[in-house]
Amino acid sequence: MDPLLFAKGLVLGMAIAAPLGPIGALCINRTLERGFWAGVAGGLGTALADGVYAALAAAGFTALSGVLAAIEWPLQVVGGLFLLYLGLQDLKPRADVSAASVGSKGLLATTAATFLLTIANPATILSFAAIFAGLGLAAGEGGSAAVMLVVGVFLGSLAWWFFLSGAVSLMRKRLPQRFTRMVAQVSAVILIVFGVLALGLALRSLLA
Repeated sequence: MDPLLFAKGLVLGMAIAAPLGPIGALCINRTLERGFWAGVAGGLGTALADGVYAALAAAGFTALSGVLAAIEWPLQVVGGLFLLYLGLQDLKPRADVSAASVGSKGLLATTAATFLLTIANPATILSFAAIFAGLGLAAGEGGSAAVMLVVGVFLGSLAWWFFLSGAVSLMRKRLPQRFTRMVAQVSAVILIVFGVLALGLALRSLLA
């Protein structure tokens, strides 16, 4: 076990997960409306997808670059439509759900949704590959070294989502339901904006 390599993976996982985007907005929304574990479930899906892409980058993504380029357009379309659907659903007026409980089926659905959204962004693997190169972690790390790196990325990403869900959950308990609902609606708008951008990029690729 290489502690330094594992630590680099942790930092990388957190760095990839931290910027606020559609997944962050969805995680905030689910935490506000359904509680801490719903937010963590969404983060788990993203962490799993980050782990998959980190594994591909560690193994060497050259052979996959052609495949990723070929499926980039349909992934952008599917991802954009899915983001629009989630955002529009979350904008719908609903009753007070601050104390709502979420069953295992709901948590699994949230995990699956964020996994699919993250895996539908092939640019993620390019980000990992570029950062691996910048850190001196050349593609093709073998055996236990690659495993420790990927595990570090997964745990670092998951740690960020635990932190974000915990912070949002504490905020929800201290603020009026009207305010938390407003924040959830802002998160829904962010999902819609990213969905429109994804579809716009797909259209530009199609017309290019």
